[in-house]
Amino acid sequence: MKISCFLLAFFIGLPGVASAFDISGLQPVAPYGVFSTFSAESLPKNKGALEIGVEKSKDPSFYRFRLSGAYGISDSLEFNITAPYVYDFGGSTDGMEDIALGFKHRFYEEGKYGPSLAYMLTVSVNNGREEFSTSGRFGAGLILSKRVGPFKGHMNLFYERPGTGRLGGEFTVLGGIEFSAHHSFKLLAEVIAQRSHMSNHYDHVETRFGYRIKATDYLYTTLGVGLDLKKREPEYRVLLSVSIVSPPEKKPIRKIFEEE
Repeated sequence: MKISCFLLAFFIGLPGVASAFDISGLQPVAPYGVFSTFSAESLPKNKGALEIGVEKSKDPSFYRFRLSGAYGISDSLEFNITAPYVYDFGGSTDGMEDIALGFKHRFYEEGKYGPSLAYMLTVSVNNGREEFSTSGRFGAGLILSKRVGPFKGHMNLFYERPGTGRLGGEFTVLGGIEFSAHHSFKLLAEVIAQRSHMSNHYDHVETRFGYRIKATDYLYTTLGVGLDLKKREPEYRVLLSVSIVSPPEKKPIRKIFEEE
């Protein structure tokens, strides 16, 4: 919780200028993340996950539909993909964003005091209109995760370079908290601070709150709201996603009978 409070206090005070349409980029699949913050935890080997998400933003008003997937190449290496589609009901600004791909590798396991560490390599394929595309991009990030009692905290640092040469690099810092209120119910909080490809300052600062319900061993529903703290662009957004993951393997129970 201290990580999120620190990020919130620090980035609100940074100067900002107008920015372009916010591009979603690669997104985690629940439960391996908060909203946009990745966890260093990953899918087991040969296990997969699929997530369908919808986002409604206000000022500017638009809908974003998202299909995300993940696959465990090994117990510590995961492949991710996100395909977002933006639709403006009653307007003309609709179409595909750049399709984002990434590989996440956990190279250090969580210890008694230290966090688990992972790095991520990302690339986006140019597949969108000019309003919400940067002609593709590539980048890398560092992911930290640590569990303390019922709390699990995550910190992400990302840098991405747009395919269009006239655009600058994009820095993003994310901090997320999960609180296990129940074995099937988690409260979520997240802070995002971003220096977009159209700015030299952190012009996008947003906080998000919500919850996640584990309906079964393989079905998760996440609902949240995001509030912009910097320029009010967008003023707020509502997020809903449903994810399906490969069910865990159930180990057979061996019973031992003693003869009397």
